[in-house]
Amino acid sequence: MEGFSEECIEVFLREQSQLFDEPVATTPEEAEAFLEDCMAVVLDSIEEVKEYLDESGADVDGMTMQEIEDASEVFALPGGQYLVVEG
Repeated sequence: MEGFSEECIEVFLREQSQLFDEPVATTPEEAEAFLEDCMAVVLDSIEEVKEYLDESGADVDGMTMQEIEDASEVFALPGGQYLVVEG
């Protein structure tokens, strides 16, 4: 298992309320375990996010890249990558 970067875990801990009504993790260890359990993925571009969501059955036809980036399951990471968490 490759694990998730510290940056990725910090963003998820800070922003998890955009996807969940209540916190699912309160520590970095809990966040990493949760992300691994739900098979979250880190992708390199918003185009890859759109392709991933499309392949996983989400209806992304007609959505702009901004709408995809604003989706609750998409977390923008500081390095330009994206974390996608299936809630």
